[in-house]
Amino acid sequence: MPDTIDTVGVAGDRIRSIIERVEKVEEEIKDLMEAKKEIFLEAKSEGLDVKILKEILKLRKLDQDERDEHETLLDVYMRAMDAPSPAPMAEAA
Repeated sequence: MPDTIDTVGVAGDRIRSIIERVEKVEEEIKDLMEAKKEIFLEAKSEGLDVKILKEILKLRKLDQDERDEHETLLDVYMRAMDAPSPAPMAEAA
């Protein structure tokens, strides 16, 4: 007796439709990522710093409070790195 899988209640056409839609979206994402890459290459060819452009994009996604906090922490951390290290305490003998 051959093994059969019971597909009663499984809407094969609906599953296929969903899978095909997701595949289409994945292809669109791939195309958009390629377009984004081309835009950055264009910017680089014009002498722009792509890392800075990506940083601007990241910051523009933040609201003003988040952006202010980010800039404050960046400044604090940079100053902390530049500050002289405290002299190590002498070990107790």
